[in-house]
Amino acid sequence: MASVDEIIDRLGGAEAAARLLGVGTEAVRKWRQSRSFPARHWPALIQATGFPLDAIAGAGRPDTATDTARAAMPNPTEPPAGATAALVLGDGTVFWGRGFGAPTVESPVGEVCFNTGMTGYQETLTDPSYAGQIITFTFPHIGNVGVNPEDVEATTIAARGVVVKQDITEPSNWRAAEHLASWLRAQGVTGVGGIDTRALTVRIRDGGAPNGVLAFPADGRFDISVLVAQARGWPGLEGMDLARQVSCTQSYSWDETCWSWPAGHGQQTAPRHHVVAVDYGAKRNILRCLADAGCRVTVVPATASAEDILRHAPDGVFLSNGPGDPAATGAYAVPAISGVLDAGKPVFGICLGHQLLALALGARTYKLNRGHRGANQPVKDLSTGRVEITSQNHGFAVDEKSLPAGVRVTHVSLFDGSNEGIACDDRPVFSVQYHPEASPGPSDSHYLFRRFVGMMERAG
Repeated sequence: MASVDEIIDRLGGAEAAARLLGVGTEAVRKWRQSRSFPARHWPALIQATGFPLDAIAGAGRPDTATDTARAAMPNPTEPPAGATAALVLGDGTVFWGRGFGAPTVESPVGEVCFNTGMTGYQETLTDPSYAGQIITFTFPHIGNVGVNPEDVEATTIAARGVVVKQDITEPSNWRAAEHLASWLRAQGVTGVGGIDTRALTVRIRDGGAPNGVLAFPADGRFDISVLVAQARGWPGLEGMDLARQVSCTQSYSWDETCWSWPAGHGQQTAPRHHVVAVDYGAKRNILRCLADAGCRVTVVPATASAEDILRHAPDGVFLSNGPGDPAATGAYAVPAISGVLDAGKPVFGICLGHQLLALALGARTYKLNRGHRGANQPVKDLSTGRVEITSQNHGFAVDEKSLPAGVRVTHVSLFDGSNEGIACDDRPVFSVQYHPEASPGPSDSHYLFRRFVGMMERAG
């Protein structure tokens, strides 16, 4: 079997290999050091060298590792030894792994995205904004602290499935109440472990978020051609209104405050302001932060009209996070938000709520190639020059060039320069693209709740 050095030499050396595969020579040096090639380059290497798959996939490895290496190769039709589940992409690529959680009866299909957070996997899984998506965690140790009833952001998991690197281990944390795998099984959610999440993440980073299907059949039988067709046939998130699916169906009150040691969650007993929160997929900790800031919170469904919202006589209106295409949700949300704006109420929006507010003000939104998802996203506040480390989860963004006069940009992403916040010059209205409640930084962005309260005090 050829070695990595022999294959690179056959390509004409390190510089020639780097040019052929579109990488830097530093990457080639790392391949020599690790004695292996990333799976995404195998097809090009096979074509350039004439070596068979086993030579490329097993380069520098013992022969017994070939089946494992083959697991990420495009278009395998039979599972390698030990594989019980697969992630199948719309282009025919198959990532084999080991299933956990709920076996699939009808394989879930969705947009495959990645999340870079190192903590908070339970909060991520229960974030309604992940409806329609299969979450790939880039951090390898998922499940190590188990799950508990206090850290959920919604009662059910909206995500279509989960992909991880390492097998789920027994939990090791004093707050753990259940094993992640058994919790997912009870929720009917499928997971697959043993995936080369680094290769999958690079694929998403370079090519955009693909459609994918998770298969974990109880009988161990895979029909790859059917799964590929299912992934290809899924229409994608553009044009899809998912907020209606994850929103509450009737109004309710909220007074629970944020968790603290040793008491846990508290209760707001002396609120100074009344906030109506429009639930497009609201996370519980957002509602807790509003209660912590001195607010009595009334939550209303995503489809609530301006009349429904104003009937509660709020001091301010909060527009929550949520999933899907803001332009599709805007069909019913924009008229309601416009009515609230006309009434002169202070408005604060987060994530999808930010995008919907922008649409109501006359701007446009667009789909990002790969989205922003994780707890390490740097954002600059243009008014202060201060940089916040933020938590984000969104696949669409506001086109700041489409903002009308009187609406200014307040925050920008330091990753790609996309819009992260807006505010109106002539009324108490503002929004941000990120999640200030999710403890990024860990409290860099909590001032936004205080800003909202200040607006209600001045308006009151």
